[in-house]
Amino acid sequence: MTIEHIPIQEIHCSVLDFPEYCSGFLQLNERKLLMTSEIAQTVIATAQAKAAEGGFAVSITVLDTTAHLVAFHRMDGAMLGPIDVSQKKARTAALFQTDSLQLGQAAQPGGAIYTLENTNGGLISFGGGVVLRDKNGAFVGAVGVAGATVEADEDIAQAAAAALKA
Repeated sequence: MTIEHIPIQEIHCSVLDFPEYCSGFLQLNERKLLMTSEIAQTVIATAQAKAAEGGFAVSITVLDTTAHLVAFHRMDGAMLGPIDVSQKKARTAALFQTDSLQLGQAAQPGGAIYTLENTNGGLISFGGGVVLRDKNGAFVGAVGVAGATVEADEDIAQAAAAALKA
């Protein structure tokens, strides 16, 4: 059997037989699985309710720890432009495990990470992209909200993230 036919988990854990690496590999896989569709739907429902309270129609993106899409929702009446913006806000938070608003403070002209938005296929460095953590503080993904004011996007995303800790 050639190595191309062996599943990657077997390559890392059985063929190479490095227990400490195998353990790390399995832990990484477990972290990737922390985001479920059920969690994503909770995040979306919370964000949607908070947006409706403020009279906003927004786009909501939920990504896993690898910055891949788990769920997306565009509320009735939401504009088209915020679809991409919500995805980039969530991607920013997921890739750097830091809220987009916090990154934005250092991404201003003259800042240490100015032009960061031009990396990774396009990022966003203003409010509305929030890291998602479970009750134990483990990173499970990110949410991006766009379509209201920047301040309201941030508030909605923070409320959605807080739902996971309740």
